[in-house]
Amino acid sequence: MNDVYYIDGMRSPFGRAGAKGIYRDMRADDIATHTLRGLLSRNPLIPTADVDDVAIAATTQEGDQGLTLGRTVALAAGLPHTVPGFAIDRMCAGGMTSMTTLGSGIGWGQIDLAIAGGVEHMGHHPMQFANKANPAMIAAGLLTEESLAMGFTAEILHDKFPEITKDRTDAYAEQSQRRASAAYDVGLIQPDLVVLETTNGVANRDEQLRPTTTLDTLATLPTPFRENGRVTAGNASPLTDGSTMSILAGTKAVDRFGLAPKMRLISYAFAGVSPDEMGLGPIPATEKALVKAGLSIADIDAIEINEAFAVQVLAFADHFEIDQASERLNPWGGAIAFGHPLASSGVRLAIQLARQFETNHTIRYGITTMCVGLGQGGTMVWENPHFRA
Repeated sequence: MNDVYYIDGMRSPFGRAGAKGIYRDMRADDIATHTLRGLLSRNPLIPTADVDDVAIAATTQEGDQGLTLGRTVALAAGLPHTVPGFAIDRMCAGGMTSMTTLGSGIGWGQIDLAIAGGVEHMGHHPMQFANKANPAMIAAGLLTEESLAMGFTAEILHDKFPEITKDRTDAYAEQSQRRASAAYDVGLIQPDLVVLETTNGVANRDEQLRPTTTLDTLATLPTPFRENGRVTAGNASPLTDGSTMSILAGTKAVDRFGLAPKMRLISYAFAGVSPDEMGLGPIPATEKALVKAGLSIADIDAIEINEAFAVQVLAFADHFEIDQASERLNPWGGAIAFGHPLASSGVRLAIQLARQFETNHTIRYGITTMCVGLGQGGTMVWENPHFRA
């Protein structure tokens, strides 16, 4: 088996989905193409002809997100026609699955150098899971109205864990916004953004950041999924457009091209839960991944968890007995602030964790983890090559 290294990653600034979003007139595959070009430009030591494969994920694979994104985006970004590519779909964990799939090939010695990414244009392709579900599965109770609308699954978690109150989720949401704003203020996020020119202006910053968020404003927001509910637009991730890309390599490629790894992949795992309790997926996925790594949660000093909903993050934190204000948990904010362009987000988590590893050499192990639509979770365990005891 070969070591699997994360070499680098970049992303587009995330945009607001819909008629007012900066990417409203831009194709999804063009966003992905520009993101990949930016990443390759930052890594000139990598000869594009030596890339063994390209995997790019999207949740809705049609129109400007169809036609085998890994192949078309690679060609559009300037990779030679000798480089193959494919598309992946695991809903929110699409980008993460691109990384684990190609990482497995590297570990097995069949791939030396690969590109893994994701893109989601939720303005062009909104979530319409109910319209796509097999009616026979609904009739059999395998899927329900609640499991096909992610906001309903978040309300179900509130029912399951009454100790996770709306006050707690609002406090966590305010914390995410505050931490993201602070990270921007000191320049921790901007280095990994690929600036994009659009017909609606220059995209150089995440469009949906709300640094003025307060607990008072969060308390006034409506609860669209249930009357007198607890899930609001303020304590959930917004609908988002954006793309992420990463470079993975094995030991041979690192040595051959003189690359400097930013993380080493230790283990990964995916797990299933009830589709109605989608947000619980990161818990069993993390438990499985930690067992595979021979580690415990106490060994993990940095946790990048996707903030689809604040309640889902708090269910994870409570299970592992982590204070919701802990600096181990999304210290630079998360998807509630930055946005969650579905299949892109797994790679964003890795980009953010790698930057933390680079700035804090006392961290040895970290994880990236996320819940996944229809009741799944995914977790990757990473080691910091900069670690100093």
